[in-house]
Amino acid sequence: MRLSPPVPLLWRLLLLQGVLRPLSGDLVFIPPVIRMSSPVVSASLVGGTEDVTVSLTQLQDEMGLLPVPTCGELNNETGDWSLTVTPTVDSLEVTVKLKRDLQSCSSNETDPFLEAPCIVQALLVSAFHNTSCLAHLLIHVEIYANSSLGQNASENVTVIPNQVYQPLGPCPCNLTAGACDIHCCCDQECSSDLTALFRESCFPGVFGGDVNPPFDQLCSMQMARGVPDWFPFLCVQFANSPFLGYFYHGSISSGHQVSFDMYLHTDLKDFSDFGYKQGDPVMTVDKAYFTIPQVSLAGQCVHNAPVAFLQNFDVQCVTSLEEYLERDRISSAKIKNGAMGGIVTPKVIYEEATDLDRFITNTETLLSTGPAPRNVNVEEHYIFRWNNNTISEINVRIIRTEINAQQKGIITQRFTVKFLSYNSGNDQEWSGNPGYQLGKPVRALSTNGTNNVTTLHLWYSAGRSLCSTATLKPILFGENALSGCLLEVGINENCTQLRENAVELLDSLVQVTHVAMRGNSDYNDLSDGWLEIIRADALDAGADPPDSNMSGICLGVPTQLNIRILFSDAGAVEGMTQQEILGVETRLSSVTWQFQCGLTCEDKADLFPISASVQFIKIPAQLPRPLTRFQINFTEYDCNRNEVCWPQLLYPLTQYYRGEPYFQCVAKSLLLVSFIILAVFLSNPWIRIHKA
Repeated sequence: MRLSPPVPLLWRLLLLQGVLRPLSGDLVFIPPVIRMSSPVVSASLVGGTEDVTVSLTQLQDEMGLLPVPTCGELNNETGDWSLTVTPTVDSLEVTVKLKRDLQSCSSNETDPFLEAPCIVQALLVSAFHNTSCLAHLLIHVEIYANSSLGQNASENVTVIPNQVYQPLGPCPCNLTAGACDIHCCCDQECSSDLTALFRESCFPGVFGGDVNPPFDQLCSMQMARGVPDWFPFLCVQFANSPFLGYFYHGSISSGHQVSFDMYLHTDLKDFSDFGYKQGDPVMTVDKAYFTIPQVSLAGQCVHNAPVAFLQNFDVQCVTSLEEYLERDRISSAKIKNGAMGGIVTPKVIYEEATDLDRFITNTETLLSTGPAPRNVNVEEHYIFRWNNNTISEINVRIIRTEINAQQKGIITQRFTVKFLSYNSGNDQEWSGNPGYQLGKPVRALSTNGTNNVTTLHLWYSAGRSLCSTATLKPILFGENALSGCLLEVGINENCTQLRENAVELLDSLVQVTHVAMRGNSDYNDLSDGWLEIIRADALDAGADPPDSNMSGICLGVPTQLNIRILFSDAGAVEGMTQQEILGVETRLSSVTWQFQCGLTCEDKADLFPISASVQFIKIPAQLPRPLTRFQINFTEYDCNRNEVCWPQLLYPLTQYYRGEPYFQCVAKSLLLVSFIILAVFLSNPWIRIHKA
């Protein structure tokens, strides 16, 4: 059987959506539609499952139309399929299984339709009470020959080629062996018919196989576009590639075979006895890394990530309680302080969490108490005190809560690490000296004298993301960010009170009046580079706009706070560029709020989103130099608007060349110039002049 064309298949799905429209009732299949490619699939029927009967029907289409499903007849076996229903807590587990063997689907090499599916059917699982249909589950079966679980896996060792001559990953989006990956146009297992379905939406960039787009100076582009005659003498050919295992600088190595049987060096490099440097991993006395869970570049939580010296972080990890593993006791850890034989023991303080809903969500009801409860850490805050290249003190504050040993759900954990100087307080830590450092908190103060807030904040949402349970995190210099929380409102909400609550939440992020220009501005001296915050379009909660006469609608409700920070380069200290803040502006945006109703407007809480964003805008320290009359009139010398760029005539010596290190380019160029000068002096005219 061959695959159906995509247009009739889409037409069938549209007709099916018209037939299987949502039915009234509390029952629902999760998921409601399944694309089945294996012999067994499962789904959950949630809702009021009492006195509910489940049956299986095989749909037979006629002229491209699916029949209207009927309910009332119990049928657990239909042809090659069987249905099994398993009761669970407040739900039914529905399993559909193929009864016959898939060995008949095995394809031989002479089969002209190797890409055709072996089984293509449509199954319908119906949940009904008496003769009333309550919920439907549609299963689209499409099982291929090579998807059988009965095939033997090959145990041959994969031969990795030498990446100097053959790229290791020429098609990174080819993730499935022996099958075509959708949107991966470089997958050699996709036929031309399948590729035509998604040719216009291929994966772009490196992930889709496009390493680097060709540029004008590349020698291989001579045949691709019209180039002048002198192009072969000035073109550049790159030999490096992100997919090459060896990055070499323009040199060509011999083609000898390289053995890839490498020895894995398991001994960790420990230089802590001679003092830590920035970025070095913090070591323990057992010659192991001191680890704290961190978030990787892929967004996953790495539980055994080492802590780097003088590098702060603030991360969140989302873990299932079933997979939660209690970490070793931190209070008993012995950490090297960076001196010969020096040891630091962390000082741990435990606190109990007050609001469990902030950290644990999607909890399930337990039938029995089970064994003794257990403690889980929801927040861990580490403060490292450092002196020169050593660690003098480690303070840890752990927030934990007690849960049932069989508790199920999702836990959100927060881990923070902060390195502070040994002679500084928590609030007096510098963010740079003198300019700001990237990733350090923006320093601020309030001249009202009513609080001790020292920075601007954003929301750090957790759990249900409610504003009432959200905590605050500082705004870090140079990092654009967007955060928000949800405010619970009702259909009979007072508009004046809603505006006041929204303004109060947004003002809680900016409880200061001035921001420091530099990272070391003195808190006790207002004239030491402190800038007053510009509050543009500040809304007055008391000045209410005219309200609507309809219930559930409020006009002019503040919903977003935009913080714009202007900064620029203000010089250099020992070759390091120093950056300072030039101005800070806050602006509020309002919307018209309307209560969202479903089929009926019920008096229940609605969620109103409130957000805040921070944007760092870099401006030049001085205005750019105006264009000269020559640059305006003679545009053919402008490299940005012409294919021929005369200023880049000596391309390997310019800043645009990235094929080799700059010092090698200069050395080779000087060597070439010396040969040219020597050839000129040894030429015929110079010999005659010397004889004369």
